[in-house]
Amino acid sequence: MAMEPRPPIVEMRGITIEFPGVKALDGVDLRLLPGEVHTLMGENGAGKSTLIKALTGVYRFQEGELIVAGEPVRLDGTASAQAAGISTVYQEVNLCENLSIGENVMLGQEPRTRLGIDWRRLHALASEALEALGLGDLDTRQSLSTLSLAVQQLVAISRAIVANAKVLILDEPTSSLDANEVARLFAVMRDLRDRGVAILFVSHFLEQVYEISDRLTVLRNGRHEGEFAIDEIDRSALISLMIGKDADTLDAIAQKREAAPREVDAEPLLRARGIARRGAIVPTDLELHAGEVLGFAGLLGSGRTELARLLYGADRLDAGTIELHGRPVALTSPAAALRHRIVFSSENRRDEGIIRDLTVRENVVLAVQAKRGWLRRIATSQQRTLVDDCIARFDVRPAQPERRIGTLSGGNQQKVLLGRWLATDPEIVILDEPTRGIDVGAKADIQAAVLELASRGVAVIFISSELDEVVRLSDRIVVLKDHAVIATLENGPDVTSETIVARIADADAQEEAA
Repeated sequence: MAMEPRPPIVEMRGITIEFPGVKALDGVDLRLLPGEVHTLMGENGAGKSTLIKALTGVYRFQEGELIVAGEPVRLDGTASAQAAGISTVYQEVNLCENLSIGENVMLGQEPRTRLGIDWRRLHALASEALEALGLGDLDTRQSLSTLSLAVQQLVAISRAIVANAKVLILDEPTSSLDANEVARLFAVMRDLRDRGVAILFVSHFLEQVYEISDRLTVLRNGRHEGEFAIDEIDRSALISLMIGKDADTLDAIAQKREAAPREVDAEPLLRARGIARRGAIVPTDLELHAGEVLGFAGLLGSGRTELARLLYGADRLDAGTIELHGRPVALTSPAAALRHRIVFSSENRRDEGIIRDLTVRENVVLAVQAKRGWLRRIATSQQRTLVDDCIARFDVRPAQPERRIGTLSGGNQQKVLLGRWLATDPEIVILDEPTRGIDVGAKADIQAAVLELASRGVAVIFISSELDEVVRLSDRIVVLKDHAVIATLENGPDVTSETIVARIADADAQEEAA
């Protein structure tokens, strides 16, 4: 006979949150049971972040109730949430890199004597907390800044456990981790689950959701679409529920590329000969044609981003030459690249992409204004046209040009960034991880935009850690390993993500044999 699940440690009933001009949540329910990993699913803009902020006391809700351990509570900030046993680890880890590992683990929980902090006991307690998560090898007196992002996330989880968290919220914790780091995080999550902690997990990686989750809740457009045990809903049904579109949306994009092969000019638009930068890329040749999507594929650290930055002028060449339209050019800076109609969307959306405190309109027109010069101000009517085109083309939500972009979801921020660069009328668009950390619906929109650009004769360099995505979009695929190009593949029915992995593995085997 199946055991009855334990009562929820947290229950949110009928949560409604309204901002000026938009209802972010409309009567949403959420239950978190002890000893379960519960995943929150939905498109960017579906209301996931708003719901988390309501659960952690950042936002107050106009309707509904929050029940913790069977008692109604009203949170008035993150401190009261933590006091109620609710802790959050965000995608961008909120730790103090200037402090030691031990100080970060015990932050706010420091043991004290009459003379102040008991440092010996602090480091002993921190070591115990880290040991419980399999991190006993860390020196708690070492600076946090020496750790990788993956280990910093585990330190942040240790801090939550020291604070006696009964509910642990993990918001996109795997977006910047490799497979081994994800496996280590999941081992920690399973251990915490087995100790009775309720874990709320947010991720756009469906394979990870099905690997780690016990239960999931789906939101769409601020509404509750349902709660399911993980074995009650298959991937196709889940995607359809999330985006209101058929689960074959992404497959249709690949079919569109295959059904309408583009004519590529014999002469390349861009030709790189022997370009290199010490420690980044060995001497490399590369050609890019108008109307072509050229994929860069490789594992983390393979040199994908480094090669893109050389082509954009973000980093200087140590050797080699670049030609555009058959003529040598000096791409010595991003400004020079922009003058040559080359644009680059960085994988670091937060620090090198959006300007959080500016509006959607200001972010869209930024590159156009830089291109024409800061003294020649863009007319208000032209600004309105540019931003309206961006919002309509990419379905930016909410469709509010004067809204501060920092309040938008990650997927909608990425759409605004793409709109910014397309407003400059580029010949070459370099996209580095444009779909990282965004939902399936937003991915479909951006991938469709890539193919639409190529159909208009724009050359696109597309970089992604998701090999299936590279194969889906690319006409040719440049495979990199250890800062070198090891293969260039013409895409076709026989090219799959497994093909690319096999090329990388073959290169490894050849190195070992040598």
